[in-house]
Amino acid sequence: MKNSKITRKITQGVYVLTTKGGGCIVDAVSRASAGEQPLITVAVAKTNHSHKLLSENDRFALSVLGKDVDPEIIETFGFKSSKDIDKCTECETTEIEGVPVVKNSLGYMVCEKVDAIDAETHTIYIGRMVEADVLEDKAPMTYAWYQEHKGDLVKVKTEENKTAWVCMACGYVYYGDEVPDDYKCPLCGLGKDYFKKKD
Repeated sequence: MKNSKITRKITQGVYVLTTKGGGCIVDAVSRASAGEQPLITVAVAKTNHSHKLLSENDRFALSVLGKDVDPEIIETFGFKSSKDIDKCTECETTEIEGVPVVKNSLGYMVCEKVDAIDAETHTIYIGRMVEADVLEDKAPMTYAWYQEHKGDLVKVKTEENKTAWVCMACGYVYYGDEVPDDYKCPLCGLGKDYFKKKD
């Protein structure tokens, strides 16, 4: 494969996926059917702790992010693990249909999980929408816009005497003199070649 970065040109939104116990930032979301209770799909990386949480729960929510989102939401749900912190207390959420939903969002969809499809590095979860609302009528953040502006959204805090290496695909930060040759990003699964030294 010559350059898989072309996939960044696929137009997608940016969402906070939540379920009981935590959540994460996702972009591979799609409506799979129509009607009052459409089917919604979301792909979640198997390396992500939220994948484990979603496999154990029957419902999940997707909060739609706008361009003026609080950067703290991106940092908390995108670059921290639910194994280490309670993300839903770090950022303001409210519970709807038994699932936490991000308050500072354009709206949300709460879905009841109906199926899961193995997709190599990810699992595609399919949910039937049981509750939803529009909170703000603004343009949603796209994945392409996020890639272009993530340096402004995520401020890398360099640890003392350590070099910060940023994954150009998802923004995860690795600290060390060099990124190991066999290192895989714990968020998106990509290798050393995708990491760039933070100046």
